[in-house]
Amino acid sequence: MTDLSYLEDLEARTAEQVLGVVLANRTSSLACLTCSFQAEDIIVLNLLRRHVPKIPVLFLETGYHFAETYQFRDQIAREWDLNLVNVIPRKSVAQQESELGILYHDEPTKCCQLRKVEPLMEALEPFEVWFTGLRREQSPTRKNLRKAEDHRLPSGKTVLKVSPLADWTWAKVWEYTGANRLNYLPQYDQGYASIGCEPCTALPDDPNNPRSGRWGGKKLECGIHTFSERAQ
Repeated sequence: MTDLSYLEDLEARTAEQVLGVVLANRTSSLACLTCSFQAEDIIVLNLLRRHVPKIPVLFLETGYHFAETYQFRDQIAREWDLNLVNVIPRKSVAQQESELGILYHDEPTKCCQLRKVEPLMEALEPFEVWFTGLRREQSPTRKNLRKAEDHRLPSGKTVLKVSPLADWTWAKVWEYTGANRLNYLPQYDQGYASIGCEPCTALPDDPNNPRSGRWGGKKLECGIHTFSERAQ
């Protein structure tokens, strides 16, 4: 298990301080960022690239994203010269639909497992530090999120999962985005609050839960942040 003694006071630190502490104490560790190019991820990426310009940016290429998401991903990757890693499922959309039907409609949890969870768990294997844009306010399932947690992958390997924006509010996300003139996904201007695969993303029906527009209200998580086990 990773020694987290140097992170004991992390909860009281700012996002930039969190990054500074982690990177200073894990200089030999290979780090990555999982990024869906939502507003929070853009903020963490903006902060990280000042320290690690070529940090691997893992994008889950499910094949079902909005056209606008792909366009925005490519725009940011080009403008920021990102080390973009498209994490691809074992089967193409056509293969999966031919063999298993329209899973996102009939079995969304299985669809997420095949197109998000399993590919990501494999892609994380080379890394020791995993940065995310998660926030506690995003969902009831994230209310106990800590800024740094040891997580055990299905293989048994432990990685340090770091969420520097864990205590940020939605208002603070947009305050920072505006103040730093960061670009953002155009779907936000259409009323979307949480943006994933197009077939499973709708406008939120609960103003207090931005993820209530995901998966037709059948669930709140795709599994990538619940499948790995918190190790401490």
